[in-house]
Amino acid sequence: MSEVITPDWPAPANVKALQTTRGGGFSQPPYDSLNFGDHVGDDAMAVAKNRQSLRLPSEPVWLEQVHGIEVVLAEQAACRPKADATVSFHPGAVCAVMTADCLPVLLCDQAGTVVAAVHAGWRGLAEGVIEAAVFKMQVAPDSLMAWLGPAIGPQAFEVGDDVKHAFMAHDAAAERAFTPVASKSSSDARKYLADIYLLARQRLNALGISHIYGGGLCTYRDSERFFSFRRDDKTGRMATLIWMA
Repeated sequence: MSEVITPDWPAPANVKALQTTRGGGFSQPPYDSLNFGDHVGDDAMAVAKNRQSLRLPSEPVWLEQVHGIEVVLAEQAACRPKADATVSFHPGAVCAVMTADCLPVLLCDQAGTVVAAVHAGWRGLAEGVIEAAVFKMQVAPDSLMAWLGPAIGPQAFEVGDDVKHAFMAHDAAAERAFTPVASKSSSDARKYLADIYLLARQRLNALGISHIYGGGLCTYRDSERFFSFRRDDKTGRMATLIWMA
């Protein structure tokens, strides 16, 4: 049986959401066992069985994620669109993103009329994928709430100056999300530990979204429950899903 996490947030009763883990599926190592990625080298039949095991109201819109800011409507999307966020206004249409260190973000409004799933790797987050999804939802941002799913944590996400500068070019306050790492020699390029949860909260707050839940589940450190590309390289993908009943 698929091992999933139910987001702990005060979403309206008609909004349903799931976060998968790596447990309870059909894939063999190194994809063991609940892998949803059909692009990572896993057996296609195992991936199909993993996807079917969730028993969702409809087939999710599986994206070809490209670390950008494109947003599609779940009820209008063609097969496997190139995008990094999905929005739905219609009951039964399932929005989904896949991750293995990047941050999945779920959004819904307090009235339960629109939902979204966002794949927020650092590039997409810096370029505005959350902002693009919120704009597509066509409701007042202060009526939205967000749930942050499992991602690489601030004790494990080592990045360079390029990542820090990409965020600070948008907002100088992003500097608070970067902790310098002691270099091994004076010639080493500067490195930082980045807090992707804080970076996402800053972007959400700037939009007027203050009801933010989740965060704090580290994919890199919790090898029993989560896939991590940075930890394992060849690995599976979790799915983060949301829909309206």
